[in-house]
Amino acid sequence: MLSRSLPGLRFFVFRHQVRRATSRGNMESRPISVSGLILRPYSDSDAEEFTTGVLESIESVGQWMDWCSKDYTVDHALKWFADCRSKEAAGTAYEYGIFCQATGKFLGGAGLNEIRLQHRFCNLGYWVRQTAQRQGIALRCVQALSQHAFRELGLYRVEIVVGVGNVASEGVAMKSGAVREGLARNRLCLQGKPVSADIFSLVPHA
Repeated sequence: MLSRSLPGLRFFVFRHQVRRATSRGNMESRPISVSGLILRPYSDSDAEEFTTGVLESIESVGQWMDWCSKDYTVDHALKWFADCRSKEAAGTAYEYGIFCQATGKFLGGAGLNEIRLQHRFCNLGYWVRQTAQRQGIALRCVQALSQHAFRELGLYRVEIVVGVGNVASEGVAMKSGAVREGLARNRLCLQGKPVSADIFSLVPHA
C-alpha cells in the first residue's frame, strides 16, 4: 500500500516545491536579465505601451495570435495582466513582458505556460512587436526561459508549438536548438479554423 502511494506523494511534494520556489514575491523581485533584455511580470502601468505594441503588430503577430487585432484596447491588456497574475499564483503559467534593459522600452512578451506539474513540462510562447523584430529578441527569450524552466522550476521538458507556415517562429525554435518532433494535425485554432503545428522540444543537457 505504501509503495503505491509514493508516486502521488512525490507529485505533491514537487508541486509544493515549485509553488514555493516561484511564489509571486520571489518571481517579481527577480526579473530575468539576458543580453540587453529584461523579462519581468507585467505591471498595470505597462498597459498603454503594451497596447501600442499589439496594434502595430497586427500584420505579423496577428496572423498567428488571434488576440492581436485592431480591436485590442488597454482594457484587454489590463485583463490579460490580471489573468497572468492569477495563473502565476496558481503555478500554471509565468508570463513576462520583454523590455530593453537600456531604455525600458516594451518589446514584446514571452512566457512559460500550460505547465503540467505531474510530468514536469510546459509550453513556451513568445511574440515581438513589429518594430523590434529581426533583432534576435525572441531567441534570447527562448534561451533564458527554457533554462529558467529547467533550473528554477525543475521541469524536464519545454515545448514550442509552431503553426505550419509561421516561418519566423519556426526559425527561432530551430536556432534555439529545439528538436522538431513531428507534426500535430489541427493542433491550433486560428480565426476559427484548425491549423496543424510543428512540435519542437527542449530538454536539459545531461
